[in-house]
Amino acid sequence: MFDHAYQNYMDHAYPADELMPLTCRGRVRGLEPSRGDVDDALGKFSLTLIDTLDTLVLLNKTTEFEAAVRRVLSDVRLDNDIVVSVFETNIRVLGGLLGGHSMAMMLKDGGQHMQWYQDELLHMAKDLGLRLLPAFNTSSGLPYPRVNLKYGVRGPETRTGTETDTCTACAGTIILEFAALSRFTGDPVFEAHARRALDFLWEKRQRNSNLVGTTINIHSGEWVRRDSGVGAGIDSYYEYLLKAYILLGDDQFLQRFNIHYASIMKYISQPPLLLDVHIHKPLLPARTWMDSLLAFFPGLQVLKGDIRPAIETHEMLYQVTKKHNFLPEAFTTDFRVHWAQHPLRPEFAESTYFLYKATGDPYYLEAGRTILDNLNRFARVPCGFAAMKDVRTGSHEDRMDSFFLAEMFKYLFLLFAETEDLPFDVEGYIFTTEAHLLPLSLSTAPRSSSIPSNRTSEEELDDSNFDWTCPNTRLLFPDPAFPRNLREPIRSAVDKSCPRPAPYREPGMGRPPLRAQDFMANNPEHLELLRRMGVSLIHLKDGRVQLVQHATQAVSAVAAEDGVRFMQEMMELSSQQQKEQLPPRAIQIVSHPFFGRVVLTAGPAQFGTDLSKSFTGVRGFVTVAEPYSGCSEITNADYVQGHIALLQRGQCMFAEKARHIQKAGAIGGIVIDDNEGSSSDTAPLFQMAGDGRNTDDITLPLLFLFHKEGNILLEALKEYREVEVLLSDKARDRGEYLSFPLFLASIFKGKPLPGSLIEDSKSSFFFFSLSVNCINYPYLCFSVMYYFDFIIVVHDKAV
Repeated sequence: MFDHAYQNYMDHAYPADELMPLTCRGRVRGLEPSRGDVDDALGKFSLTLIDTLDTLVLLNKTTEFEAAVRRVLSDVRLDNDIVVSVFETNIRVLGGLLGGHSMAMMLKDGGQHMQWYQDELLHMAKDLGLRLLPAFNTSSGLPYPRVNLKYGVRGPETRTGTETDTCTACAGTIILEFAALSRFTGDPVFEAHARRALDFLWEKRQRNSNLVGTTINIHSGEWVRRDSGVGAGIDSYYEYLLKAYILLGDDQFLQRFNIHYASIMKYISQPPLLLDVHIHKPLLPARTWMDSLLAFFPGLQVLKGDIRPAIETHEMLYQVTKKHNFLPEAFTTDFRVHWAQHPLRPEFAESTYFLYKATGDPYYLEAGRTILDNLNRFARVPCGFAAMKDVRTGSHEDRMDSFFLAEMFKYLFLLFAETEDLPFDVEGYIFTTEAHLLPLSLSTAPRSSSIPSNRTSEEELDDSNFDWTCPNTRLLFPDPAFPRNLREPIRSAVDKSCPRPAPYREPGMGRPPLRAQDFMANNPEHLELLRRMGVSLIHLKDGRVQLVQHATQAVSAVAAEDGVRFMQEMMELSSQQQKEQLPPRAIQIVSHPFFGRVVLTAGPAQFGTDLSKSFTGVRGFVTVAEPYSGCSEITNADYVQGHIALLQRGQCMFAEKARHIQKAGAIGGIVIDDNEGSSSDTAPLFQMAGDGRNTDDITLPLLFLFHKEGNILLEALKEYREVEVLLSDKARDRGEYLSFPLFLASIFKGKPLPGSLIEDSKSSFFFFSLSVNCINYPYLCFSVMYYFDFIIVVHDKAV
């Protein structure tokens, strides 16, 4: 799996920062549409290669590591006029260079490899550290969130330095890399700046709750966002306090972590949940959902030695993973999807590894196998592994972040590896938040006296904040049934379905007024009720619907009040739908050479076939309709008939397009946005509305693709001419959609046919031995039966 991801990056993307696995090319910042803050990690410094260096060594790829180091030294430039995230550049690039240096030194000391190495990666790391230092030039010591690699901050040419806020994790996740850089080079300035930032965050904690907020003003130290949790925005601040103690041996870091941890367990931890609270009112929940980044926390609890809550939270995360195939980017307290993306994050695999390491329980090997299987079934594409755009549909995003190679494969390899599989003893290293390996021997490196002591009289070490022994997990859990007893109630809690509240009815009013959640724009009775409430319905040209209320046009004062209530409900419903996202659909390319491995996120229509109620979906070859707008009678009906028609958005209503292609005999339609550069990465999906008329006559499915996703389909059509897709509510298992000839081609391409595949030239018989489960793979069975004249079925009993 690693080879597939790494080789595709090197073949199709290098020297770009990241691989775009759907379009098989590199992501170069400025050449692709901006993704906002996500792009701050990209600095035109071959990010994925640097982030992967120490993974190559851990996976016994010493030759590839040596070649990669030579590439980094010859090709990578750090003096680029580009604005990058201080946090991301520190953990990925500086951490990657230091991890690579650690591995190079280890191999060199072994006497067989890297004998030519003269600390070149360390020199690059120091160069990068000096480029990051201007960000720390603030009165508080907290770094600016962004820095220009060439010009620093706070100058007209820097295009940065005007920011006032940063996240707690962004400012508090520096110490491991900066301290390691200081200890490796003997220059204390880096460690001093990292310690100063941590000291300031500690001073600004809320003194009653001992919690920190999510966002802080880097100049005044005021909390901008006062919600506190262990997920996005704070996560690695806590991680680095404990790991700084492990790496550097400074008891002060452990005391701070222990004080924070006691508050986390008091206010945030509600096993198995970890819920954000307000730092000033820690008994008050701040939100009703959790984000996937908190999945690292059970692993941190293992390092702390608190195994029981680690087991409970991990089990909750495991059940959510099994329910949705991946951890959604955010999920509710009743384990439904809140944000549906999954960018192949490694935190759950990380915690799985640490729990297996601590307990030896083979249950965690099964959890690891679930991660592996889902990555191969749903995320693997011909050019690497693609992030999930929506875990509900299985649709993909053209994205493979560097952390996938830096972290995911390290933790999965370590989870399954035996001691003899490892080229070195990982117990001699600490993992950074990006899973880079820093040697624990740094704790004995000389610490310059120019680094001032940070202790104040208020913060003398207190023995009550320390447990000076480590718990023995074998003694904690002598009974194998103990962890099972922890897991069972969590499993049933995730599996259960939540009852819906009864619909609202006004007392004494007879028939209740029309509610926003029940409204259908194509229902004449509903339109009449709107008219009576003084609400008018306007159909916009782009397919959206606008509601306007004029209370004076209502038939009565009561009806006008109902109209006001309806409009308020509709605004709340619209806001809620935008937060929870509309139910997307999937367009899966199933023909050669894709075989179902590319899935595009599509918006549904409020009319036509409801794909969520279709077991098989609609499958067919695509063809471009003429006219492309679909706003008049289709002139190439002979080509459109029996096919899925491609149409361009605009010039008429969506329902009108659907009627024209349906009349031409199409079995489905895909509308592609005419707004060049639009993408589901940056724009929310919407439902294509009807045209105000009854749309019961439209019986085919119509789906919407933004311009970027539509181009993937059009480019495939241009290159391969015959492109077959499946329209469905979610991606199907790929085995179902290999047509039999392509199935044979995919197995035997370029190879001699096996003995079980025999063609008898005299009798023209063609024999093929194949075992197929026709319940799970009905399409494959149908293809087999369609391809041959007759089939003999051998079974162990009458069927």
